[in-house]
Amino acid sequence: MSATKQRPNPTASGISRRSFLQLSGLAGSLLLSRGSAGTARDFSSRTPVRYPDADIIPLDPRFGGLRLGNAAIERLHTGSRWVEGPAWNGVGRYLVWSDIPADVQLRWLEDDSRVSVFRNPAGNSNGNTFDYHGRQISFEHGSRSVVRYEYDGSITTLAGDWQGKPLNAPNDGVVHPDGSIWFTDPGYGSMSDYEGTRRPLEQKEAVYRLDPESGDMSVVTDEVSKPNGLCFSPDYKTLYVTDTGVEAPAPIYRWEISGRELRSRRTFCEMAYDGKSGVADGIRADTDGNIWASAGWAGEGFDGVHVFAPDGNRVGVILLPEICSNLCFGGAKRNRLFMTASQSLYSVYVNTRGAHIC
Repeated sequence: MSATKQRPNPTASGISRRSFLQLSGLAGSLLLSRGSAGTARDFSSRTPVRYPDADIIPLDPRFGGLRLGNAAIERLHTGSRWVEGPAWNGVGRYLVWSDIPADVQLRWLEDDSRVSVFRNPAGNSNGNTFDYHGRQISFEHGSRSVVRYEYDGSITTLAGDWQGKPLNAPNDGVVHPDGSIWFTDPGYGSMSDYEGTRRPLEQKEAVYRLDPESGDMSVVTDEVSKPNGLCFSPDYKTLYVTDTGVEAPAPIYRWEISGRELRSRRTFCEMAYDGKSGVADGIRADTDGNIWASAGWAGEGFDGVHVFAPDGNRVGVILLPEICSNLCFGGAKRNRLFMTASQSLYSVYVNTRGAHIC
């Protein structure tokens, strides 16, 4: 466990009766996906989309067929190498995300959709989030650390080792209302030089709880092969974690939270759909307790976002032409879903809200 230190700045079981996938609002630039009647949709041009968007598929009849209204999937940016870690900043009205191999963080501005390099270098950061004081937290492959960007631009290393040995390569994290940061450490950034630096993994892959004020850190579970994405339920009584280290269909697990500890692990769902098996990476909860999971590694008709009711039943699918690596809710009403997928950033308006600040 490392003490907090400074380093300089380098530069229920029920599903809501509301049709949560029923979309509203106007789509912007309609930027390849299946499209209606199996025809390809060209995201690189302003090819018209007939509403409802055929790549948003409701699966549960309790939503009345999920009539989708007049919004569609938009590609906001492309041309990266491998993107992850979208996080919404409500004060700045921007989205930040990581292009891990390029070692940069990018920023999309809501007012004019401009994309620019936000940080370079960025420690081969993977996941990003914001704490309850508005400070950005990043999980870096390159430094094997969890870092916080301060108001003056300096960077505080919150965690870099555990029991005298360096962390593997922190991946993704979420912030609890008590101020603690819960994060995963599967080690992908230390398994090659593409997303970090190749070196031995010195820790058992695990999920950690970190108190950034005191520096206290603990392993909350190490019973997952490669813990990757994670999120809390809306009431913070349940923790969900994806496992990307097992043969597909990979599971998403859930635990009951008891103070600073987890208990009663159960398989929440498995990533099998329409005869295909894949994995989930990033996950987020909406205010009704549905779990939105980025999905990939199974090909067309699977890759995108899969939505699960609190009972683990799949209730909707959003298909993308690329492997979806991660997601978050944003916008002024937290009703815009942002999705990082292989080389691109996508978004779609939904008729629910993200349960948490990021």
